[in-house]
Amino acid sequence: MRFKDVFSIMGPSMIGPSSSHTAGAARLGLAARQALGGQPDEADIIFSGSFAETYMGHGTDLAVTAGLLGCAPDDDRIRDSIALAEAAGMKLRFGTELRPGGHPNTVRFILRKGEQETTMIGCSIGGGNVEIVNVDGFDVKFGADCPTLLVNHRDMAGTVAAMALIVGRVDLNIRAMEVDRQSRSGRALTVMEMDQSVPLEVRRELQALPQVERVRLVDLNQEEGQE
Repeated sequence: MRFKDVFSIMGPSMIGPSSSHTAGAARLGLAARQALGGQPDEADIIFSGSFAETYMGHGTDLAVTAGLLGCAPDDDRIRDSIALAEAAGMKLRFGTELRPGGHPNTVRFILRKGEQETTMIGCSIGGGNVEIVNVDGFDVKFGADCPTLLVNHRDMAGTVAAMALIVGRVDLNIRAMEVDRQSRSGRALTVMEMDQSVPLEVRRELQALPQVERVRLVDLNQEEGQE
C-alpha cells in the first residue's frame, strides 16, 4: 500500500478514541458549519451505519457537535461540546436512520441559522479523512481537504464559464469541479475544489453574478475567524 502523506500513516492529532468516530466526525461537523455559513441555531444530526450503533460510546455525538462549534479534532472542548452548545443556545437533536448501501460511518445534518437552512451528508472514511456526498439535496462528492467553493445558482447557459473566469482572473487554479442540477434550467450546485485559498473578494464577485443565489467556502484548514 502507498501512502500520500505522513498523515495517512500516523493519523490526525485528535481527542480519542477513534479517528473515524471522533476526528473524522469533528471534521464533518466543521464542514457542515462552514456550509451553513456559521454556528447553527438548531441542528438535527442523524447517524447511520456503525455511527448509529456506537455514536454515544465512541463520542461521535460529542465530536460532530464540537465541529459545529468550530472546534478542531484535537480541541479539548470536544469532551464538553454538547453542554457548551446548549449553553450557547444551540438546539441539538440526535437520531439514527437506515441508509442501505451507504458508507458505514455516515451522518446527515439539517442545520438552521435564522432563516437559512443547510443540509449535508458526509462520511468519515478513515484516518480522520472525510467525504461529503450531498449538500442541500444535490449529489456531489468532495473531500474537504482543500478550499472548496459551493455555489448555488440557476442552471443557465454560460454560468459555469462565468464563474471559472472570475477565479481564473486572480490566478486561482481549479483542482476539480462538479455540477449537479435538479432539472434543466432549474436550480444547480457547482462545487469547485481549489489549489489555493479563495479571497473574500472573489466570493463577493461570484455572489454578484445575477444567476448566483448563494456562495459558501468549506475550508477545514482555515482557522476560525480567518477570511
